[in-house]
Amino acid sequence: MEDREIRAALDRHWAASDANDLEAEHQIYREDAVLDYPQSGERIRRRRSIQSSRAAQPNKKRFTVRRIIGTGDLWVTEFVLTYDGRPSYTVSIMEFLDGKVARETQYFADPFEPGPSRAEWVERMP
Repeated sequence: MEDREIRAALDRHWAASDANDLEAEHQIYREDAVLDYPQSGERIRRRRSIQSSRAAQPNKKRFTVRRIIGTGDLWVTEFVLTYDGRPSYTVSIMEFLDGKVARETQYFADPFEPGPSRAEWVERMP
């Protein structure tokens, strides 16, 4: 699969995630995909289990993609995942095999106040 095709699949995946379209969102995964959440120590095996775990999430969520970079079988998406109005800055690392995601690892970070010691070198991001 060419990079442009993977990029298009990623664009469809994140758009479906934001629209809460669980079927379209999970088309990107292989049947035997593995999803890791290192911060909580969770691993979810198989596409249907990944989909079911996300369907069970009671919070209203929104996805705002900041950027997608990658080539070949390794792609990284930086996005803001907002649960019930509270943002979490998130990185998704996806490893592709035969054009589908075989493994994904997601890292989450809450916003924090800027450090005053570096204020003179900093500009605020939107």
